[in-house]
Amino acid sequence: MTQAIAEASAELDTAQWVTYEFPLNERVRTLLRLEDLFAKYEFFVNQEHKLDHHSALLTIFEIVEVGSRADLKSDLIQELDRQKIQISAYREHPSVDPVLLNDTLREIDSASVELSGCNGRLGYHLRENEFLMIIRSRCSIPGGVCEFDLPGYHKWQSRPAQARRRDIMEWVEPMLPLMKAIHLVLKILRSSGEGLAVTSENGGFTQQMSGKTYQLLKVDIPNEVNVVPEFSANKYMLWMRFNIPIANTVTKNNPHNEPFDFRIRLCNL
Repeated sequence: MTQAIAEASAELDTAQWVTYEFPLNERVRTLLRLEDLFAKYEFFVNQEHKLDHHSALLTIFEIVEVGSRADLKSDLIQELDRQKIQISAYREHPSVDPVLLNDTLREIDSASVELSGCNGRLGYHLRENEFLMIIRSRCSIPGGVCEFDLPGYHKWQSRPAQARRRDIMEWVEPMLPLMKAIHLVLKILRSSGEGLAVTSENGGFTQQMSGKTYQLLKVDIPNEVNVVPEFSANKYMLWMRFNIPIANTVTKNNPHNEPFDFRIRLCNL
């Protein structure tokens, strides 16, 4: 937990390492998917072209679809409250920076209060917007949003980029507290655990889990090593194998049997 507060681990140089994250339960899998979708939304909404804003709308629909679980909001609030209690217990720890600790606690309080103020399920307000629901229904049809299919949507796309962006951000605003809470919970999760330097053997790697339950596996592989990891894990054992990717073919990946050094981090809230 000290690592989570102090954020002592340095960021990896993305030019030298490729980081893979593997969720070890369904809740973290959902949070990672939503984080990825919110990142894509933020990218597309900040562009200027109407096709980028169309992609932003499609991403919003995906966010609603993935995050429509009724208990997602309560799960996050409970987790934030639990983290607040755990982190507060480190106030007297000599190695913990009190400024960072207080900043983290304020961030947790802010995220929890904002999320508690959200009404209804994620994206429920969008279901009352007939304009968006028509677009969403047509998006399931290949080529179904052409201008002759949705002239009203075509008119909206013809508006200035700033006007389109303003509309999109207004539609997403009720979902921002969820995005903030997801980012914070995953930030705390990723900074937990201890990073280990390990070596692959015969195209794979195994490690005993000693009955411990983890929520996220982070794997950092040197960029010059041309492998793709696959994994399987339970509370007793972690298995990994490494394959050589074959681009532009349907051939099954070949195992990479040469040893190489890489890093893993098993994370748990």
